[in-house]
Amino acid sequence: FSLNARFSGVLLEMNAPLPKAPINWIAVFALVFLPIVAVIAIPLYAWHHDFSVAAWISLFVLLGVSSLGITAGYHRLWAHRAYEATLPLKIILMIMGTFAVQNSILFWASGHRTHHRHVDDVEKDPYSINNGFWFAHIGWMLRNYPSGGSNYKNAPDLLNDKVVMFQDKYYIPLVIAVHAGILLPIGWATGDMWGVLLLGGLLRLIFSHHVTFFINSLCHMWGKRPYTDENTARDNFVLAIATWGEGYHNYHHIFQYDYRNGVKWWQYDPTKWLIWSCSKLGLAKNLRRIPSFNIKKAELAMRFKYAQQDLAVYGHDVNADILAMKHKVSQEYEAFTHTLNDWAALKEQELQAKKASVAEKIHQMDVKLKVDFQLVEQKLAFHRDRLETLMRGIKKNTV
Repeated sequence: FSLNARFSGVLLEMNAPLPKAPINWIAVFALVFLPIVAVIAIPLYAWHHDFSVAAWISLFVLLGVSSLGITAGYHRLWAHRAYEATLPLKIILMIMGTFAVQNSILFWASGHRTHHRHVDDVEKDPYSINNGFWFAHIGWMLRNYPSGGSNYKNAPDLLNDKVVMFQDKYYIPLVIAVHAGILLPIGWATGDMWGVLLLGGLLRLIFSHHVTFFINSLCHMWGKRPYTDENTARDNFVLAIATWGEGYHNYHHIFQYDYRNGVKWWQYDPTKWLIWSCSKLGLAKNLRRIPSFNIKKAELAMRFKYAQQDLAVYGHDVNADILAMKHKVSQEYEAFTHTLNDWAALKEQELQAKKASVAEKIHQMDVKLKVDFQLVEQKLAFHRDRLETLMRGIKKNTV
């Protein structure tokens, strides 16, 4: 698990060998035995019978169904509470997530919260990348390691969620019922029962598993860190395509309660689009968004850090310029914080006294806050452009 390896600039340090843990035979069946069956059965069936077009379509459509059940349901709704869902949407997402066969919502979401709290810790993070690619991708499930055990102290909200607890109680029967209820009608309707079972059922399940596992492994190894370098999480556009928008993992680890992973308009995040669409249909509400000021501030802080690293490489001493810009940004942030505090105080007054004069003050403060916010964003953009211009000049002069 712990070979020294460089992968896109990431150095995985040598760690002590993981202690032997009991084999998880259920996981071995699902993650090892079933892929072996697929490698044998699918080519044999294709050789003797061939697959219908409908069977191939079922593979890709049902892959989206099960994967979005994990990303929009298990992950962003239940693990992070990034939005609120109506009961019908909860039930639909629960069924979609059950179809992915990645354990119950309760177990999955609680373990994921532990991952965020102890990210990269080799003993406490259930799938720490510092234990190696294989461990983070799949190895942590094949044995019952202490870090991967169930502990629901971090999930009191889930323990009080009737949909979550119903699924947890009847998980195995639900897995069987959902697969039968989805695959058998499609197989019967298309006249290719075995083709749908093998492609839309078996191969889809394997693909769905590894799409999720890539987030735990490759998304902590391969890509850029534009928002924070406090952990190993990376942003990667290619992985975002493969993982239904979950590939913007560096953003997610610093702003985990945002319902968006691809926060920029051009970033591919179908999970975000699904949640937004559900909100427009009245199925979801209270979509949580990190203020763009906080996002840009994190980006600028990382640009400063990368600039200082470049300065060390190029041997150019412009620390005074860097410090001056940092000081200016700090002053602007402090001024904006005062505005936010004033706004929060007025909001508190509104809760205590519904008076016309207070309401008018709040309206005025809302307008002022909007204007101040836009001004601060413009100043941050100016500092970002200035920093980039400074670094381009340094690199050009040293070539």
